[in-house]
Amino acid sequence: MNNAIEVADVSKRFGKDIVLDHISITFESGKIHGIVGRNGSGKTVLMKSILGFLRPTAGQITVFDKRVGRDCDFAPNTGMIIETPGFLPGETGRSNLLWLGRLRGKVSKERVNEALTLCGLDPKLRKGVGQYSLGMRQRLGIAQAIMENPDLLILDEPFNALDISGVEEMRQLLLKLKGQGKTILIASHSKEDVDFLCDTVIRMDKGKIIER
Repeated sequence: MNNAIEVADVSKRFGKDIVLDHISITFESGKIHGIVGRNGSGKTVLMKSILGFLRPTAGQITVFDKRVGRDCDFAPNTGMIIETPGFLPGETGRSNLLWLGRLRGKVSKERVNEALTLCGLDPKLRKGVGQYSLGMRQRLGIAQAIMENPDLLILDEPFNALDISGVEEMRQLLLKLKGQGKTILIASHSKEDVDFLCDTVIRMDKGKIIER
């Protein structure tokens, strides 16, 4: 068994508040894993810690055999949506992705067009992102997460603001990516999404894993 993510006895405090309380969990490669729990349960903090956006107070996190915060600053080969994706409102979706792609120089114009199309957006659309609906912005966020063809996707509430057909399209996209060997970690409030997509599910509450 090959684990994409290993979380070993991780705790996180903000002042006196314990938001992660001795979390230990592994996520196997090539599967879709769900994290469920109400607001404040620790889901997003755990995801941010795995990504390297937050440093644990104690414990360690390994992604693809690299210890985050020691071997690398951020989780390697990973695409993500955490909270509301931010884009330049006056630029088109395609222009936004091209700007982001230039930061690491890993994405061609053709790949940006492909990612947009996979997420149900027209690469030729001339409308600025500021005029997008919430659902279109969410699709653009997913396109940004997948455009560099990462081996790991970490998606916090990826179906927010999508209508029924949009949810179904994105579900099928994630299943397709899983079929290509990608590892996907999803936090969702929707039991239906988790039941449909996920190979494993953990439930969190008050910074602890209460069910797995």
